[in-house]
Amino acid sequence: MKLEHKKIKTLGELKKAGYHSTGIKDELRQNLMEKIQKGETTFTGVWGYENSVIPELERAILSRHNINFLGLRGQAKTRLARLMVHLLDEYIPIVAGSEINDDPLKPISRYSRQLIEEKGDETPISWLHRDDRFYEKLATPDVTVADLIGDVDPIKAANLKLSYADDRVIHFGMIPRANRCIFVINELPDLQARIQVSLFNILQEGDIQIRGFKLRLPLDIQFVFTANPEDYTNRGSIVTPLKDRIGSQILTHYPKEIATARKITDQEAQLDKRQTETVYVPELAKDLLEQISFEARKSEYVDSKSGVSARTSITAYENLLSTAERRALAQGLDKTTVRLSDFMGVIPAITGKIELVYEGEQEGADAVAAMLIDDAIKTLFPDFFPRIQKLEQKDAESPYDDLILWFFDREGLDLLDESTDKEYKELLNNITPLERLINKYQPKIREEDSYFLKEFLLWGLVANKKLSKHRYTNGYQFKDMYGSFISKL
Repeated sequence: MKLEHKKIKTLGELKKAGYHSTGIKDELRQNLMEKIQKGETTFTGVWGYENSVIPELERAILSRHNINFLGLRGQAKTRLARLMVHLLDEYIPIVAGSEINDDPLKPISRYSRQLIEEKGDETPISWLHRDDRFYEKLATPDVTVADLIGDVDPIKAANLKLSYADDRVIHFGMIPRANRCIFVINELPDLQARIQVSLFNILQEGDIQIRGFKLRLPLDIQFVFTANPEDYTNRGSIVTPLKDRIGSQILTHYPKEIATARKITDQEAQLDKRQTETVYVPELAKDLLEQISFEARKSEYVDSKSGVSARTSITAYENLLSTAERRALAQGLDKTTVRLSDFMGVIPAITGKIELVYEGEQEGADAVAAMLIDDAIKTLFPDFFPRIQKLEQKDAESPYDDLILWFFDREGLDLLDESTDKEYKELLNNITPLERLINKYQPKIREEDSYFLKEFLLWGLVANKKLSKHRYTNGYQFKDMYGSFISKL
């Protein structure tokens, strides 16, 4: 209900304005219904969930359910919980000075009831903005019942000269203070079982128990939990009676298409204006970056149970631009373009985000990251050039024969990390078969994208074992697979 909150300062004025109390779950439901009826986007900035997670979340809110988001890391679970704040009324009235956001028409704390009894319609009212109605707690093994629910405060008892039998000595925990708010507990399985048990009554009856007090506070809270399915077996579990009290469990997932993943990366990457103006990123480079995460999620070297977070692509994109930017700064350039060899700069972002299985540990994190880049190139290669068959007939002609022969007749090609843009372009322009292949299979390619595509073609032949590539201290060397060996003979 919308009221002129700046003008209403007492309980009497609130009653005259016709205010009616609404529980938070009904408040969320009503505001969601309005948005759906108007055709408005309910959860902005979350991509790839339009036909899966978001409809399930909307149904849970319409059903007035407490919610558990179950999914691997980096699947926007906490972001969805935070976006629920936008479904709350902009302001709600509370009894001024109340620790637990008491509704003036339905006070539940001793403080507010006594104040209203004493002052009646002159009871002062304050207003709580929806941004202040979001509480979040990361579940860790050291969380106690006192943190969440509350405990007896001996200092308060001494200052007020009260007996421990008086309920005014209670210091409320985070959950009572989140009355009429959204309360999120992240990584719920990490919460000790005995702490999870303390949530039973709150979720079912809405009351809390502190020490030996016979205290009933019908709290009005929208609970949202997040959990990683890996946690169910590795670190802890959600106790069954608690799961039973959570109305809806919603499964999240990773983006299913590169286009969706790119939207997420573009939105979340922390870039400044100088970076975006200095570094040009070809479209193929952006697709390739996202494909690395897709390859990691199905790699035999990466632990699929742990997941590959969307943050992998985000931080890799930031590293990619910084690699090109660093080169531009060193050479005093105002503008530069991302090269495929700049992808060596994203390896630290990949190794820091993936969990390896035993075989991956044996290979080494850097080697696995390099393999994932090669796998991504191999996957995207047929979208731009003729597919290279794994098994080919002997003496069968290939579109790449001239290019491979070019390398056969030479010692190799050195692409240095710090070569200037002019040197880089001249080096690739000197490979005439490369230019012919680009003109034949990608004739409409933009000039600024063509050099990345040329390098992509070379890396693609390496990934398909038609050329060899060697990384040394300050660059890459491309050679024919057998030419260098024969020349030595």
